[in-house]
Formats: sequence, C-alpha cells, structure tokens
Amino acid sequence: MKLNFVTVDVFTDRQFGGNPLAVVLNAEGLSTERMQAIAAEFNLAETTFVLPPVDPKNTAEVRIFTPRAEMPFAGHPNVGTAFVLARAGESYGRPVSGDRLVFEEKAGLVNMDIDRQNGAVVATRLAAPVPLSFGEDIAPEIVMQACSLKADDLKLDVHPPRVASCGAPLLFVELRSREALKSAAPRPEVFARELPRERIVGIHLYVQAAEGNIDIQTRMFAPEHGIPEDPATGGANVALIGLLAHHRPEADIVLARTIGQGFDMGRPSVLQASAEKKGGKVTATYIGGRCMPMMSGVIELA
Repeated sequence: MKLNFVTVDVFTDRQFGGNPLAVVLNAEGLSTERMQAIAAEFNLAETTFVLPPVDPKNTAEVRIFTPRAEMPFAGHPNVGTAFVLARAGESYGRPVSGDRLVFEEKAGLVNMDIDRQNGAVVATRLAAPVPLSFGEDIAPEIVMQACSLKADDLKLDVHPPRVASCGAPLLFVELRSREALKSAAPRPEVFARELPRERIVGIHLYVQAAEGNIDIQTRMFAPEHGIPEDPATGGANVALIGLLAHHRPEADIVLARTIGQGFDMGRPSVLQASAEKKGGKVTATYIGGRCMPMMSGVIELA
C-alpha cells in the first residue's frame, strides 16, 4: 500500500519556520493503529490523515494524531491541511475549490477560509468547531513545578491557571514578563504525575508584551503527547483569544491580536487570532496564518 504525503510549515511565511505538519492525502483504509504508528514515525507535533467525507457536501474527513495520541481538534493541522488541499485543487477525485472548506473531525465540523493572492493559496483561517468553554482551575504550585517557574513569574490578577477549550482542553497561565516566559522549562515527570493527557493536552503560557508586530508571546508544553514544546498551537491560541475577550469589560467586542509562538525555540510562528463577544458571551473564535510547502513523498506500507 502506497500513501502520498506532503509536509508544510504552518504559521510562517518562510521555510524552516513555524510548525511542521505532515498530511497523508490518501489515508482511506488505514486503521487507527496504523495512523498512530505513522504519526509516531513522522514524530512531528501532529500528522493529519485525509479521508473521504461522510457527508459529500463537506470537503473531507480529517483525523489528527500527535506522536502518542489522537486529537479531536487542533489548530495548525487544520490550517496546514486546508492549505495543502486548496493548493492541490482536489481530494479523492473530487474538486476542492472556492474560499471555504469544511472538515469533519472528532470535535465537529471545522470551517476553513482560504486566502489567495494573485490566484495562489497563501494562508487559511479556521473557525473553532465548538464554543469557548472553561474547565477546572489548577493550583499555581503545580504550574510552577511543571514549568520551572517562580511564584512571582505568574500573573494571577485577571484569572488563575484555568483550563479552557475550543475543542482541545489546555491550561492557560498568564505570566508577568517576557523574561519569565523565556525562562520556562517543562518537567515531564510533573506532567506525568499531576497533568496526564486524560486531564489536559498541555500548558499554554502567555504574556501580553508587544514585540514589533506581535501583541502576545506564547509557549506550549505537552510532554504527555510527545511534544516537549510546540512551535505553534492553533487550538490553544484560538481558545486564548476567546479567554482574553471573555475577561474584557466590554459586553460587545471584536478582539483581534497577533500572537507569536516558537520564537524561543528557533521556529518563529505568527498567528492571527480574533474573537467575537456579544451580550457578554464569546460567540466565535478564529485562528489563521500563512503556510509554506516543504516536502512530498510516498510511504510504502508492507
């Protein structure tokens, strides 16, 4: 069995930046176990597997795997997969055209907008498949241990360390300074003991500190998913922009921010995030960015 794949760098306008993604284009017939093994073989933050849609009015079914587990939803895999399919112009013999794609995923339907310049696909943007929701608060002491931080590194006046989700639950922690963000380092043994992957995907640290055209800098650690640090996490940042809008005093607001991630690990990523809040409730969140094609090839399965 031969599988065709491509890789793209997501949330970047240059090769060797952003977050790498592998997209297996003809995954029909693969078992879940084979998909997981292939994702582990690529050993990227995520690998996607494109299947024919269950409902023919949608573009494709997309399954997303980290090296260790399947994800119901994630951001950079959707942005990259939409970029790949829109550039290809077809999937399983069906045309892929227009400025809107719809993916069937474990978390629900994911709507993707396509940005073309002079006819070429350059960027895509997703709408989160489920509304922003909140989970448990987690003790600051656990965050400090898990991320090698000190008590005065944490900024707790707006919200405590809190689990939030737009399809994938992550723990959001605001820090006081860019220096504190740079100093953070994950301790996998603490994650394994206190924050197993059945509880959360990972910890998303952020600081609202402008740097050039960047409004917010972030880092995300998910060692329980085989991701010591992620260069760009769309699923986290699409929830982060919703979290920030939720805590704004305005009842009605459209909040847009440019988010940087991966800068401290040599994979700078730039994500365009926005949220709509109406009547005091966050009603929609979006994340998008540019992509760059990298490699293509064939997997030969025995």
